[in-house]
Amino acid sequence: MADALDDATLSAKLVRGLRRTRVVLADHDPGWAARFEVRAAELRTVLGERARLVEHIGSTSVPGLVAKPIVDIVVGIDDPDDEPAYLPDLEAAGYELRVREPEHRALRAGDPDEPVNLHCYPPDHVEVRRYLAFRDRLRTSETDRELYAATKRELAEREWRDINYYAEAKRPVIDEILARAGWRE
Repeated sequence: MADALDDATLSAKLVRGLRRTRVVLADHDPGWAARFEVRAAELRTVLGERARLVEHIGSTSVPGLVAKPIVDIVVGIDDPDDEPAYLPDLEAAGYELRVREPEHRALRAGDPDEPVNLHCYPPDHVEVRRYLAFRDRLRTSETDRELYAATKRELAEREWRDINYYAEAKRPVIDEILARAGWRE
């Protein structure tokens, strides 16, 4: 969600509306990688060739980084706006649509102890490239990993009108880290 957020704009994208939240961070759990592998295999089975890429993203994909204990996955779908081509299969597998915006769908699955966020974008979408570049930078730079962790801890002390405002508040440090990684759109 690259545009500046406000309640009206955000509400138009959220299937279930705004939800007040407090962010709870956990120390890195090596089990997150295994949880990703199980879900990735499931997604490849459910979607077949429609899943052009399946990648573990977000803080749970970075060893040593504190994170919300929610595994984030990005799946490359040729046309996420063509929901009938894939969404019924994901819903049958237990995924619930949460965000609908052009070229992006976000879904949630899993029980409260093992939740998964699934982001569907075209495989070559700029956001996919950003996710992967950011993940890879955090995996290789202890300094940037520590900066990002400190930012997350500071922001987790607040209550948020919606989790997307928390994500937006992290954007300046994400952009700073991506710039050091040589990121260009």
